[in-house]
Amino acid sequence: MKLFLVAGEPSGDRLGGALLAGFDDLGVAVEPAGVGGPIMAAQGMRSLFPYEELAVMGLAEVLPKYRALKRRIVETAQAVADSDAEALITIDSPDFGLRVAKRARAANPRLKTIHYVAPSVWAWRPKRAEKMARVIDHVLALLPFEPPYMEAAGMSCDFVGHPVVAEPRASASDVAAFRAAYGLGAEPIVLVLPGSRSSEVARLAPIFGEALSGIDARLVLPTLPHTREAVLSLTADWPQRPIIVDAADADQKRAAFAAADVALAASGTVSLELAANGTPMVIAYDMNWLTRAIMKRAIRIDTVTLVNLVSETRAVPEYLAENCRPDAIREGVRAVMAGDHDQQAAMALTMERLGQGQEPPGTRAARSVLAALGKS
Repeated sequence: MKLFLVAGEPSGDRLGGALLAGFDDLGVAVEPAGVGGPIMAAQGMRSLFPYEELAVMGLAEVLPKYRALKRRIVETAQAVADSDAEALITIDSPDFGLRVAKRARAANPRLKTIHYVAPSVWAWRPKRAEKMARVIDHVLALLPFEPPYMEAAGMSCDFVGHPVVAEPRASASDVAAFRAAYGLGAEPIVLVLPGSRSSEVARLAPIFGEALSGIDARLVLPTLPHTREAVLSLTADWPQRPIIVDAADADQKRAAFAAADVALAASGTVSLELAANGTPMVIAYDMNWLTRAIMKRAIRIDTVTLVNLVSETRAVPEYLAENCRPDAIREGVRAVMAGDHDQQAAMALTMERLGQGQEPPGTRAARSVLAALGKS
């Protein structure tokens, strides 16, 4: 079976990799083509171009790269047509993926189109589901409350669980080895996670560095290859230099997450990774002023942290937009380190609701794709 997949950032690469592994679990042979990262490559897919080119977020950030992104949209849609794939599966990154789907569907109206990760219409811009339904047939949802929103817009949708619940965890010996390797002893550790996109890192790293000045703990900062140089430059003048960990090394990343006493993280799916490891967190995020102004008008919820949303609590403290200030964040981190929080129950409930202990989400997603193609 030939499939064309498009993933534009690390979280999408993980989803795509888990989906391809899910087909293997079901004994279904797949010939994958498309755009993705190293995890999808390990499953046999050769990327049309480096997927890091698509890791752009926010109107003001996209505008300078509009021409290059448009060329990639045209190129990718043509590659879909040339691939003779049975389905196009766009994974997250809707601004890019849905434009590709529109062109691909125009060229081949019989092409089955599937989108992995339901748009957060429950949070903002509810009309996005109706717009998506013009080019998408079926949706794979990560959150249990999302299918009714997609179905109301005219698409079929399955909740397939979130892949974070099936990812391996570091053992106690792995954590001990990690601490020993970096000379951490029994010192408290703050995990610093300023985002996976270069634009996020550039904006948040200076704020995070100032916020963590005076915090009595060692700092550990996992980073990806495409942001490493920026991270090294942006943290060079931090009062306390963080230990830089290669997040592309899955074992190192898992050990860092499990070893941390608290995390300061950008908003995003990383909050679920932290919850899976039982690591208390503080979430902080800011964006370009124009994107911020647009988002403030469109937002429909009072929290952006997935742990808070899935658990239906507000256990994780957030410092967003104009509240993303070093002094406020610093006090939040200190409060969580002192145990002034109730996150453990919320994190455990989140994992349960996302499918922990059930069939792996990648396998569930593969089953859903096969059913959508009439191959179940």
